[in-house]
Amino acid sequence: MTKRDGVRDPRHPDTEILHSGRDPEAQHGFVNPSVYRGSTVLFPTLDALEAYDQQTYRYGRHGTPTTAALEEALCQLEGGARCVLTPSGYQAVTTAILAFVKAGDHILMVDTVYQPTRKFCDAFLARLGVATTYYDPLIGEGIAGLVQENTRLVFTESPGSLTFEMQDIGAIAKAARARDIAVVMDNTWATGLYFRPLEHGVDVSINACTKYIVGHADAMLGAITANARTARAIEMSRLLLGGCPGSEETYLGLRGLRTLAVRLARHHKAGLEVAEWLAGRPEVARVLHPALASDPGHALWKAQYKGASGLFSIVLNPVPRAAVAAMLDGLELFGMGYSWGGYESLIVPFDPKTCRTATTWGDAGQALRLHIGLDDPRDLISDLDAGFTRLKSAA
Repeated sequence: MTKRDGVRDPRHPDTEILHSGRDPEAQHGFVNPSVYRGSTVLFPTLDALEAYDQQTYRYGRHGTPTTAALEEALCQLEGGARCVLTPSGYQAVTTAILAFVKAGDHILMVDTVYQPTRKFCDAFLARLGVATTYYDPLIGEGIAGLVQENTRLVFTESPGSLTFEMQDIGAIAKAARARDIAVVMDNTWATGLYFRPLEHGVDVSINACTKYIVGHADAMLGAITANARTARAIEMSRLLLGGCPGSEETYLGLRGLRTLAVRLARHHKAGLEVAEWLAGRPEVARVLHPALASDPGHALWKAQYKGASGLFSIVLNPVPRAAVAAMLDGLELFGMGYSWGGYESLIVPFDPKTCRTATTWGDAGQALRLHIGLDDPRDLISDLDAGFTRLKSAA
């Protein structure tokens, strides 16, 4: 590290995530920050108590040195002005949306969004008098044609949940900014290491830290990183909604962040290896992975992203459900369970037709979402190969 005129040269993100958000000198030389467990914070004087906001830490729900450390590190990673933590990725989504809307407003929501986000819009926002229009993820600058007088927010998620369509984030953000509409992006798939939404015109980047930031399937955690123009709105939304992560979960997020670069590189490489093998299987109709050259969104991914994660989907050629069950039930290395981003490999079936309204899904075969963990990809391929043998026997 060198300095010129007191300004530090930029560091590579792989290095930055190792050093941001920690101060060994303030921790008696220990490398990692302490885990602060607490609710009550004592004030030294009546004047300090009555001033309240003039003390850095005031109450456990508002943050501790542990949460501040992770917020600082994630803010650096995403290139934001402010980051706040929430107890889950889903609460990060809901807190961010509620920061910008009130009764009578309208939002534009990508049709391929994470299903709980869709449910929040349809069941909760609708009850509050906020209308939602779902749009095709491939709309690009055409999003301008859907803007209404009361549109306050455009929500993006790229690649799309489950089906991995790539959005032209820059074009969408430019169209929204021209009308002074906030743009929020769920950036969990890539994290700030492989894509920095704020550099492409997005106002707020969301991470379900439960996934790759924590990285070990042992904690629930969310983060919202905002640019300067939206930071205050995000801070107030989190404050008013009362979201605060637990001390242990926050520390696990800090621990996981330090190894994010090496884990994501492994997920990227192994995921592509398995995806390429699956693309050659006769049982597979399509592989949905934007880092594959054959994927419709590959050009956008290559232009915008620095890497890919280990999460993608496939569509099987039509077979009876019993054949799919025979394949999945006998897998040894792939577990069947929700969430992803940990060291373990996962596989779950899903039906895209049940979670989209602005677009249609025409494939007849069963769709499967895979998360390629840190297993040796050769072992995963062997496990899947045996699964396809069972599938064919039961078809």
